[in-house]
Amino acid sequence: MQENTIADLRRILGAVNVLLEREDLIPYSFDGTAALREMPACIAFATTTEQVSSVLRLANRTKVPVVTRGSGTGLSGGSLPVPGCIVLCLAKMDRILELDRANLTLLTEPGATTQAVADAAAAAGLFYPPDPGSMKISTIGGNVAENSGGLRGLKYGITRNYVMGLEVVLPDGDVLWTGNKCVKDVAGYSVKDLFVGSEGTLGVITKILLKLIPRPAAKQTLIATFAQMDQAAQAVTDIIAAQIIPCTLEFLDRTTIRCVEDFAQVGLPLDCDALLLMETDGHPAAVEDEARRMQEIARKNGALDVRAAKDDAEAAKLAAARRSAFSALARVAPTTILEDATVPRSELARMIRFVANVAQKYRLRIGTFGHMGDGNLHPTFLTDERNTDEMHRVEAAFKEIFDEAIRLGGTITGEHGVGIAKKSFLPKFAGDAQMRVMREFRRAMDPNGILNPGKIFD
Repeated sequence: MQENTIADLRRILGAVNVLLEREDLIPYSFDGTAALREMPACIAFATTTEQVSSVLRLANRTKVPVVTRGSGTGLSGGSLPVPGCIVLCLAKMDRILELDRANLTLLTEPGATTQAVADAAAAAGLFYPPDPGSMKISTIGGNVAENSGGLRGLKYGITRNYVMGLEVVLPDGDVLWTGNKCVKDVAGYSVKDLFVGSEGTLGVITKILLKLIPRPAAKQTLIATFAQMDQAAQAVTDIIAAQIIPCTLEFLDRTTIRCVEDFAQVGLPLDCDALLLMETDGHPAAVEDEARRMQEIARKNGALDVRAAKDDAEAAKLAAARRSAFSALARVAPTTILEDATVPRSELARMIRFVANVAQKYRLRIGTFGHMGDGNLHPTFLTDERNTDEMHRVEAAFKEIFDEAIRLGGTITGEHGVGIAKKSFLPKFAGDAQMRVMREFRRAMDPNGILNPGKIFD
């Protein structure tokens, strides 16, 4: 990067907010995606929208690529640097600016963690439902950029369902506000929805207006264990068919159960092939009824055991056990690759069996867990990136898993995004016409191609 560009960055941000030394760059050379690394040219910390605008004007004029970053927890290489780039880190823009009780909205900067947003809502007696597994450290800006999901997605939806407005700095430095506090607004194109899930390729999000909802009055958490995964999948199908939409309907396979119990020691049963974590919330009478009916459905499908959490503390412990699945599996092997594929609920048991067969075929160890209620599973490869032959087998297994997900009417990613890790699979899923439209739109928004180049597609 040219010296005058660095001098301009220091002028815009202050010298202390521009990092150039190799030891300072290393922590920003990777994200949560295994086996992907790239050194940036520099790290730039912005603290205001005006600074972000000035940085993008500079980058657009000098044609220096910019990769926006929050906490770096992404799992598809979306915030991975590209050679010679500025990593524009928004972690210092972490203020919650307004909580509007009258309109049930919260305005925040992008660097606030998802947990901080949820806590601010809870302090006002309100509820922000999206809850990615990394919510304690992932930023809300990253959640919007990736359109993150979470354990409560079945009942409450994903990040997109709660974004009412965005302030976005465009690649040329212009600042755009899209959306408002109105529940209804159909004036023109829904521009804000183009930026949700755009993975930092269309603009830099600097403010987010979120919808909040009333907090549920009651909650009940259950776990059920099964000798066979098919039984658990059928129980889920029957629960939905009974017109019960639980807040949470999660599953762990045998490998994951053992790793989680070894890690968290919460008393999970080890003599089962599948474990369902079920949570219902709402009016106390409805919660009691739904919990009873879910227990009956689980037993009807051959559950080895069904039990309810005796209090809030035990419920929190069980939920934490599920959230720790990735961390627990990561202790088993030097490299942990957490993948993400989604199929229609009716195909979930078949997809889980397919993943198990692929693991056997390629002599790989895979733990599978995920959101059984919405068909989103996370086959997690326990491997070693230093073993070249094994990594080739991992890549071949990935291809088969994503091909099968598409064949079953599913998608290559339910919540992690495309980034670098999955861009080779996108054309088969999206088709020629959709790929053309996405490319043309991106080119129109960013003609110089400075924002997160090489992500989603080349």
